[in-house]
Amino acid sequence: MFEIFGSLELMMAEVVLYHHSQGLTDGVKAFADELRQAGHTVHTPDLYEGNTYATLDEGMDYARATGFGAIAERGVAAAQSLPANVVYAGFSLGVVPAQQLAQTRPGAVGGLFYYSCLPAEEFGAWPDGLRAQVHGMDEDPFFAEEGGDLDAAKALTAAADSVELFLYPGKEHLFADSSLPGYDPAAAKLLMDRTLAFLA
Repeated sequence: MFEIFGSLELMMAEVVLYHHSQGLTDGVKAFADELRQAGHTVHTPDLYEGNTYATLDEGMDYARATGFGAIAERGVAAAQSLPANVVYAGFSLGVVPAQQLAQTRPGAVGGLFYYSCLPAEEFGAWPDGLRAQVHGMDEDPFFAEEGGDLDAAKALTAAADSVELFLYPGKEHLFADSSLPGYDPAAAKLLMDRTLAFLA
C-alpha cells in the first residue's frame, strides 16, 4: 500500500500560476483550486498587490501605469523561494514571467501558457525537451491577431517537439475564468482536462 501511495505522490506536480491582467480574480483562484483538488500543489502570486479589475482595459491601464517590466519582475521574484522543479503557468499577462522562468530557471519541468505566447528568443533558446502547452482561441483578437502570440506559438511548436498548441473555436480572451463574462464552460473544461493530463 505504501508503494502505491508513493507512486501517486510522484505523479503530483508543483505549479506556480500567474494571473491575467484583471488580477487574481475569483476565476483564477477557482482554477487553482481545481488543480489542488487533483492533488497538485499550486502557488498563486498576486502581481497586482491585491488589486482586481472588472474589465481588461482597466487591468491593462494598471499594468501600464505600474510598468510591464515591474509586473514581470514581481512574478520572477515570487518564484525564488519555490523549489526548482516546478511547472510555470500563466494566463495572458502572467505568461510573461511563466515563460521567462520556464526557459531560464534551472530545474523547470514544464510550462502552461494560456491565451498568450512569446517568441522563445525573448528569453534565449528553448530548453531541450522542456514540455509545454499553449492554449488560445482561434479568433481571439489578442491571441490570434494583434500581438502575434499565435504566430509565436506555431513557431515554438514547429521548433520543439515537446511543445503542444491547442486552439479552441471562439473569440474570447480569458475564456477559462469562471468569474468573467467571457467564460466558455465547454472550452474551459477541455482546457482543464488537457492541463491535468499534462500535469499527470
